[in-house]
Amino acid sequence: MDDLKHPLVIKVGGALLDEPEKNLAVIDALVALHHGSTVHGAARHGGVVLVHGGGLLVDRHLARLGVVTERVDGIRVTPPDVVEEIVGVLAGRVNTQLIGLLASAGAAPVGLSLSDPGAVGEITGGDPALVRTLLGGGFMPVVSSIGLDDAGGFLNINADDAAAAIAGIVRARELVLLTDVPGVLDADGRVIASLDRDAIERHISDGIIKGGMIAKVRGALDAAERSGVPVTIASWKNPASVNGVGTSTRILPLAAGAAR
Repeated sequence: MDDLKHPLVIKVGGALLDEPEKNLAVIDALVALHHGSTVHGAARHGGVVLVHGGGLLVDRHLARLGVVTERVDGIRVTPPDVVEEIVGVLAGRVNTQLIGLLASAGAAPVGLSLSDPGAVGEITGGDPALVRTLLGGGFMPVVSSIGLDDAGGFLNINADDAAAAIAGIVRARELVLLTDVPGVLDADGRVIASLDRDAIERHISDGIIKGGMIAKVRGALDAAERSGVPVTIASWKNPASVNGVGTSTRILPLAAGAAR
């Protein structure tokens, strides 16, 4: 794969987005990476596309409105009557704050939503032209996980799914999911270095992978197998993780897993 043409897609979420101004080291790392840092020792690549959620901020906003957040397997169930409130938080406050911090750190960020690359419904379709044009001009696309249905109505898409969709649309070289944990933990609390489909399902059955991590790992596996490249789950609390250094879990696509 020609890294000059295939960007790195990074999804950020969790407490990082709760108070990003207190975690400027990871912001600086993202900007440095976009400007040409190396990843896993690889040469200069085609820029960074940043995809974000903002679940904690959404939860607090809905709580102020008296709305109880319901989740199934760690995924938010969004009542139709609060979608516009969520759009305001994710595509408004969170996206704008990230744009400001990235710009202050020296990047040239451009705020987008998942619908801007043409993704609709259950994340179908998509056109890489806009994102590639921005990357080609040295800009960093910063994409909120707000999509559209076929009728143009708002959809609150799980941010991991949004990042996977963007990775597929732009033919990314790798997808990194930056979260609040250093990776997938085994029964002894140690980070598992790599997982394939068989290992994932075995650990779910054994109760080692549970709660919200089930959806995250299965989503990462789906993204890996659709793109044919590994998906890394790492912690934003360690800025070195952004550069592929330090503790993390790599989710291997089917071909890579079979070859081990």
